[in-house]
Amino acid sequence: MSRHRVFLAGATGVIGRRVVPLLVAAGHRVTAVGRAPDKRAALERAGAAAIELDLFDLAAVGRAVAGHDVVINLATHIPPSARAFVPGAWRENNRMRRLASHNLATAVLSSGAGRFIQESFAPIYGDAGDRWIDEDAPVRVARYNRAVLDAEAAAARVTRDGGTGVVLRFAYFYGADSDFTQDAIRYVRRGRAPVLGSPNGFISSIAHDDAAAAVTAALAVPAGTYNVSDDRPVRRREFADALADALGVPPPKFFPRWLAVLAGSLGETLARSQRIANRKLRAASGWAPRYPSVLEGWSAVLAALRTT
Repeated sequence: MSRHRVFLAGATGVIGRRVVPLLVAAGHRVTAVGRAPDKRAALERAGAAAIELDLFDLAAVGRAVAGHDVVINLATHIPPSARAFVPGAWRENNRMRRLASHNLATAVLSSGAGRFIQESFAPIYGDAGDRWIDEDAPVRVARYNRAVLDAEAAAARVTRDGGTGVVLRFAYFYGADSDFTQDAIRYVRRGRAPVLGSPNGFISSIAHDDAAAAVTAALAVPAGTYNVSDDRPVRRREFADALADALGVPPPKFFPRWLAVLAGSLGETLARSQRIANRKLRAASGWAPRYPSVLEGWSAVLAALRTT
């Protein structure tokens, strides 16, 4: 396997901090971006060369990327669940996707790095009912997250100009160190389902560890867009009941469907039925999720929480 010099933005998020040790263990030399001193120290302990960098400063980004042959952008600024529906809560995340992604793509092209891997969001697909969704399915981007397409365009620009641009459309994350997961557990303990939408609609998920493994697999795939989801998306009722069963509490009640309407474009996105297929990434890379579905994953998450 080829050894690379990898530049990683977003290295301290729930996925990035898992990607770093995987890359190091595979023999790659990793430069990882971290803002806080304690987080940079953790990156150094994991084997990366940690730097502080303003991703909105194009000149500084260009200098930092020089000398690397792979650039991975996992940088986001997702608001906490309690603020996600507040007007303006997604502004910084949208700015990150619009500007930082294109700064990194520009640096890839000017430095000759070659490969640019950009995170994206699989729930930008429309509601497909019970049908499987592959990468050719039409997208229906909501007002709050239109910048997802700007980030994807950065990767497409790299490919168009002679490099290899890879987009990873991640399904909903879950894991022991996830704010979403902690919120989901609290909701279910209180007897409420942790998701909006019809109990019969599909939800697609991916465990943190499986998502990180997909990022490392993307070092060897052809240019293009890839869904990153587990093998078996489940209906929302299964999703909620499996968590309740793992917690040893009764099955939760779902919120009325009109609540998603009141929640605006974010609520509409969260309520979509999406059965996302991962066949393309599996075929291109050999990657496979450790947890075939969230039904197995919930038990692993709760076991991890009990040991922390």
